[in-house]
Amino acid sequence: MEESSGVRLSAECLDEPPNSRIFVVLGKDTEETLIRERFSPFGDIQNIWLLRDRRTNESRGIAFIKFARSSQACRAMEEMHGRSLLPDTKPIKVFIAQSRASGSHRDVEDEELTRIFVMIPKTYTEEDLREKFKMYGDIEYCSIIKNKTTGESKGLGYVRYLKPSQAARAIEECDRSFRAILAEPKNKASESFEHDYYSNNTRQEPRGNTLPFCMQPEFCSFEKNESRIQESVSKRLSVLSRLPFIQEQLFALFDLVPGLEYCDVQRDPYTNSGYAVIQYSTAASAIYAKYKLHGFEYPPGNRLTVTFLEDGSDSSDLIRKMATQLVTAQVSSALRNSNTIVQQYRTPPAFGGTSGPQLLQPQTDAILPPPKKKVPPDTSVKERLFILFHPHPLPVVVLEDVFCRFGQLIQVYLVAGKNVGYAKFADRASASEAITALHGKIVNGVRLKVRLADSPSEEPNKRQRTY
Repeated sequence: MEESSGVRLSAECLDEPPNSRIFVVLGKDTEETLIRERFSPFGDIQNIWLLRDRRTNESRGIAFIKFARSSQACRAMEEMHGRSLLPDTKPIKVFIAQSRASGSHRDVEDEELTRIFVMIPKTYTEEDLREKFKMYGDIEYCSIIKNKTTGESKGLGYVRYLKPSQAARAIEECDRSFRAILAEPKNKASESFEHDYYSNNTRQEPRGNTLPFCMQPEFCSFEKNESRIQESVSKRLSVLSRLPFIQEQLFALFDLVPGLEYCDVQRDPYTNSGYAVIQYSTAASAIYAKYKLHGFEYPPGNRLTVTFLEDGSDSSDLIRKMATQLVTAQVSSALRNSNTIVQQYRTPPAFGGTSGPQLLQPQTDAILPPPKKKVPPDTSVKERLFILFHPHPLPVVVLEDVFCRFGQLIQVYLVAGKNVGYAKFADRASASEAITALHGKIVNGVRLKVRLADSPSEEPNKRQRTY
């Protein structure tokens, strides 16, 4: 790893203040001077790290930039994510690096950086709270925590801004008596239908990293205690993905963990899925790689499944086993969805119409009003619904046909790899009607559960990630 200055920051300083370090994905030929030139306008840069291959010294296309203030890092993320450092070069990706002491290794989402928690006089109203904090940026909403029994203020409140840099500035500059801190994400603090689903169906494995693996203290403990690891633990890992792998990229990813011996990549010609066999020189390295990379999104939006493999068979046997599993899963998926697909597109065109396939009226026990047009995609979101499917998701085209009937529908989308989706509405009344009509109903053989989503109802100016 390359450092930008002669003074090396300690591990404690890396996250002081919190969220003052950004993670940048850029071109491998990008030099530190260019990074400093483009990011220095946002604030005082304390350090720049360029990750390099230990053997070739070539850049891995990853950099970390440490700013003096959190607001500076957030503004750099907001302004530079999705932009090109030079003309005719690919856009870069910029994220806030996760704190090493947080116990989590996920990417930090914008939603986790815009809401602050403050201590206020019990006489404050929401208008007072908004008036006090509006000087730091555009406020999306604010709320005061009250006693459920008496309705009296507890002297605590939340303020959510439109941008992370505004929330960071409020924490840095507001009166110390408010004791402002970044609030926990709303969906972590609430026990809700959506929260219950994800907590029961998602493995709580770390998904990302803020420093090279060899610099993190957990890896040192694995190496020191390797003699205690049972011999049955494998040095080999299997990696599965719904997207094909590129050999060089996957090798570079797993080579972040010391001791990589080989990376054997294969592609399923029927599903376009990717799978690979990874082998390390020690069990400690394999354990740490699985711990860090199982569930890691690479590329963003595509989660990797990393499991141990027995050491007794050679890689060709392992590849054949994985291929069999993938083909079996693909056949099962095709059989499961065949009825839905046939129902959607088997209707002949109406007399005098076009020759293209027409969508059938959804088969449902719900009472549906006539279809209505969707509103423009840039319309402000007033309510978001969480949809759970059983036994499998419905196609987006069917969901749009169903949900648009309640009016003011902006978008319906599915969560990759999960039996869940979301519907965005520009009107709360329309969203409420959709819940009343569709919750617990069956559409094309799939039962729906429809509830309000945990996230705040409006999502203006939310940063779009570049994939």
